[in-house]
Amino acid sequence: MAIPLQLTLRVEHFAFKLPFRITGHVFDKSSVVVAELSDGQHVGRGEGAGAYYLGDDVANMLAQGEAARGAIESGISREELQSVMPPGGARNAIDCALWDLEAKQTGIPAWKTAGLEEPIPLLSALTIGADTPDRMARSARAIDPGTPLKLKLTGELDIDTARLEAVRVARPDAWIGVDANQGYDRATLPGLLPVLSAASIALLEQPLARGHEADLEGLKRPMPFAADESALTLADTGGLVGLFDVVNIKLDKCGGLTEGLAIARRARSLGLGVMVGNMIGTSLSMAPSFLVGQLCDVVDLDGPTFLAADRPCGVTYTAGWISCPTEIWGYPEKASHSG
Repeated sequence: MAIPLQLTLRVEHFAFKLPFRITGHVFDKSSVVVAELSDGQHVGRGEGAGAYYLGDDVANMLAQGEAARGAIESGISREELQSVMPPGGARNAIDCALWDLEAKQTGIPAWKTAGLEEPIPLLSALTIGADTPDRMARSARAIDPGTPLKLKLTGELDIDTARLEAVRVARPDAWIGVDANQGYDRATLPGLLPVLSAASIALLEQPLARGHEADLEGLKRPMPFAADESALTLADTGGLVGLFDVVNIKLDKCGGLTEGLAIARRARSLGLGVMVGNMIGTSLSMAPSFLVGQLCDVVDLDGPTFLAADRPCGVTYTAGWISCPTEIWGYPEKASHSG
């Protein structure tokens, strides 16, 4: 028999330390929806930041959460939630709250319920937003030497070339990936690829706009291509084969940890590499993504590093390694209090 639940949804805002620029957008804060699910004894939490390029803002997330309130509060499983709500930030917040609630109800941590080994620290890339070449190089030099870097490009070949050259000079030995955020097209991308090769770039993320994946057919990929905006949900995964080498899983796109884990396992079965990313949420968003990261080749969970202030007991970053304390999410209450 399903246990009735009480759903609470609230909006929280977290200012950035500095404005953050990508192709076509500049951000100065992260607005998230926090979902809390109570069974009267235990409370589970989850957070959704949505996906800006899908119009999935806080208003949309709240509307979707309210539309599903009756089904959720009558008592719902994670599997049932997949058909009750569409993928996106609202389902992510509620799905993760269900995982957290179950950990507190059963005394079994979420990683064990997910069929994973006990989580270990992960080497996570830190992202440098698009800026002048000199400023990006300065930012690269300020990051711990062993930390992988991810650079945001804007689709402007001349300045992107200067950015890449400046950062590579600043960090000659670093692993560097780049994210074009859909900034190139089939006509301009061939001009970027030799620049990436000359700078020893290890990964190119989302070079073309979503919907133009077929334009990658027949194009030689001198380094792995990762699908981000082109890979929203589990249903997109099969179509990536032959066009991309890696799928970037973000819980705000796919709608939660339940589907995120399914994508990681499906991608592996198709021979695709697996990456986990984030939409610049707080540590409450990073904690479930950290579990997906245990299955990944590339980890990019740096969201809280952009915030002026994170949540208490947040994830930690040490020389590029991210660790996730038990206090944040996904552990029994006794374990969470003891750390």
